[in-house]
Amino acid sequence: MKLETLMEVNAERAARRPVIVVTDIANGEQRLVKARDIAADPLSADLARQLRMGKSGMVEAGGKQLFLNVYAPTARLVIIGAVHISQALAPLARALDYDVTVVDPRTAFASPERFPDVPLIAEWPEVALPPLNIDHYTAFVAVTHDPKIDDPALLHAFARDCFYIGALGSRKTHAKRAERLKAQGASDADIARIHAPIGLSIGAVSPSEIAVSIMAEITAELRLPKAAAKVQAA
Repeated sequence: MKLETLMEVNAERAARRPVIVVTDIANGEQRLVKARDIAADPLSADLARQLRMGKSGMVEAGGKQLFLNVYAPTARLVIIGAVHISQALAPLARALDYDVTVVDPRTAFASPERFPDVPLIAEWPEVALPPLNIDHYTAFVAVTHDPKIDDPALLHAFARDCFYIGALGSRKTHAKRAERLKAQGASDADIARIHAPIGLSIGAVSPSEIAVSIMAEITAELRLPKAAAKVQAA
């Protein structure tokens, strides 16, 4: 890889923006495609597919063998609430290679004993979230059931364009949540982005089952074509 290309790749990675290096196997020629340029690229479908999967791979186009080297940011999961569901969700997400952070101002819940080896921030969302530099490659889950904690956290997630936003609660609870958030400036489009009730409908009952349903929904949002279009627009 040429030094100029390498420097561009490193700059995009440092900014947590996806980038793909296309290499012609026959002659070694390379070009760099940034996420914002994928839609207009002749290889848009192949580039979008590989980026959606987060994997490099070989494709054939115009009689050429091309290797697509994908550099995608590591996905993050921010969990608001150090509750039982979070205790199951955090290790599951880490097993799927997410960078996980748990935020809860209630120190009785946000303890290292309950969340071994998971970064914990025992602060209110207004203090805890800004330094995290949450971005489009972040999944955001609010599960405290406490409006004083969940609501400001969700407003922050709207502003940071997280690829997934989910909140625990029934439809009735969510309707009340929507009213509160709108009163604080959230738009109808913001509210529509919240997955609530949270998780895929798999009949989950226990905290562990609910965690599985949440991670399945997050995975679908990240990997399926609709999610890919959102990623490219970032």
